[in-house]
Amino acid sequence: MGYKLGQYTPGSSVIHRLDPRVKIVAIMLLSITVLRADAFIAIAITILIAGITFIARLSPSHLLRAVKPLAIFFVLIFLMHLFFTPGAPIPLPLATYEGLYRGVLLTWRFVFLILSAAILTMTTTPSELMSGIERLLRPLRPLGISSHDAAVMVSMVLRFVPTLLQELDQIREAQMARGADFKAGNLLARMKRISSLVIPLVRNSILRAEELAIGMEGRGYHRGPRTYMRELRMTPSDYTILVVLMILTGLGVYRW
Repeated sequence: MGYKLGQYTPGSSVIHRLDPRVKIVAIMLLSITVLRADAFIAIAITILIAGITFIARLSPSHLLRAVKPLAIFFVLIFLMHLFFTPGAPIPLPLATYEGLYRGVLLTWRFVFLILSAAILTMTTTPSELMSGIERLLRPLRPLGISSHDAAVMVSMVLRFVPTLLQELDQIREAQMARGADFKAGNLLARMKRISSLVIPLVRNSILRAEELAIGMEGRGYHRGPRTYMRELRMTPSDYTILVVLMILTGLGVYRW
């Protein structure tokens, strides 16, 4: 199974060519708006995300693959609000109209947070993403925060997310080939079987981290300021998009 969260999709669209700092700030502003959005703003953001996906020429199936690993989490959020929110009952045991509204809205919020992060990683190379994060965090140096170290850690996390998901899928298939059945039995029995996935995954993660550390040391990696092959330069279109996004975010928050 091909997981797309954290993987770059090559392209030459306007979204791909934007300065990574603009895209990172845009995701931050969009996240603020999403977390405070009502139904009207949610529809507007849905149209915006659909437009960005079309302009970036990203496949909707790729975006769905980025969301799929968290599908159970989204379902649980929806069901918890559907059945535990007081209000006017609907023709469904213990469910209310208020719970249906809150369940749909909150589930939508989390889904679109993941989608926005997926769009960022699909349209930005890991090197550009690390460079953008490092530039944005430079003002924090007087506080003792190393912008370069933070950028390296974020880029490693994004790089290892699809790798760990693929390994989890491989371990699950290997256990099923040995006769494991993760769908049979009650909830407690299923949780016990999950340990057969978690333990090998943690072990492989530790081994990969050790291999990565050895590889970085072997290539002479060291902390401190570094140069980049391509220096970031903001264009007039980058500034224009950034100003427009800030205005739209302000209007969305003010309306809320």
